[in-house]
Amino acid sequence: MAPTDFRDIDVIAPSFKKRYSGVTSTVIRLVPIQARDIAITATSPLLPDDVPNVPPKSLVTMSRSGPSGARVWHARRNVEMVAGLALKYILGKRLRLLFTSAAQRRHTGFTRWLIRRMDHVIATSGKSASYLEREATVIRHGVDCDLFQPVADKPALRAALDLPTDGLLVGCFGRIRHQKGNDLFIQAMIEVCKTRPDVRALMMGRATADNAEFLQDLKDKVTAAGLEDQILFRDEVAVEDVPRHFQALDLYVAPQRWEGFGLTPLEAMACGAPAVATKVGAFEELVVPGETGTLCEIEDIDKITADIAECLSDANRLAQMSKNSRAHVVKNFRLEGEAAAIIAIYRDLLNR
Repeated sequence: MAPTDFRDIDVIAPSFKKRYSGVTSTVIRLVPIQARDIAITATSPLLPDDVPNVPPKSLVTMSRSGPSGARVWHARRNVEMVAGLALKYILGKRLRLLFTSAAQRRHTGFTRWLIRRMDHVIATSGKSASYLEREATVIRHGVDCDLFQPVADKPALRAALDLPTDGLLVGCFGRIRHQKGNDLFIQAMIEVCKTRPDVRALMMGRATADNAEFLQDLKDKVTAAGLEDQILFRDEVAVEDVPRHFQALDLYVAPQRWEGFGLTPLEAMACGAPAVATKVGAFEELVVPGETGTLCEIEDIDKITADIAECLSDANRLAQMSKNSRAHVVKNFRLEGEAAAIIAIYRDLLNR
């Protein structure tokens, strides 16, 4: 779907990281929808075929101006802010520089210097905005509610995914490392599964080489507890298979110690799985305690465990929370709303 000529493009969304990440996910989700309403392309080493994309090497030779004059360069990482500045001030490309910040910590001096040189800044949550030393527009991430939606026949789906078809399934998805709290999830599920033989847990995601020992330690703990048949581990799956795994769940756990935004609870709730989440990232702005899940303090393993057990203890209450979760995301966090809000920023920058 790559455009034939950069001269037709008003907005460029770079994603320079080759490995799949949260930023990559954001570009994959948003750009195809935004392309319906504005002339936008990604520029990335590798993206799915349905995402408009131009190889990064083409940036050097692209025309100085776009169809509207200056183009918008929408960076989401430091390296992309640097590239935008280089294209503008060294190669003379006419660009309006936009940055989206998800970080919830004080930025380094270099990052603050880069951010000051942006024409506009978006924050993905109110908490993220509070760490910026300049005005920002808060636009929270959204979910494709057509892709992430409850499935009618959950046992059949689980069978197709080679997952247990009976009982309750609790999930924790994403990169496997200490900051994601995978050890807290496993510790909590060991306690829950000891007394609930009808409960299964699925931890799914990729562990980099430096986290291989961390992952193996978690597997060893499950083996020592004799719960290998109840607590399952699965490697990262293809992007197109991720929604089906969320649809297979009855409850989702997001036990992170740190998070920029954190999209997985939204994806789970869109599929009808309430979320037990810690108070990091944007989770406090996403989960409605008692209605769509619960919120816990960071590393409060006792409450995480108790909340999981309580959510699973009452089938009628869990079913109601499932309905609430889906309705909450559809009403407040549709991907189309995020895309439209960002496009409004693009148009403002193009008209300056």
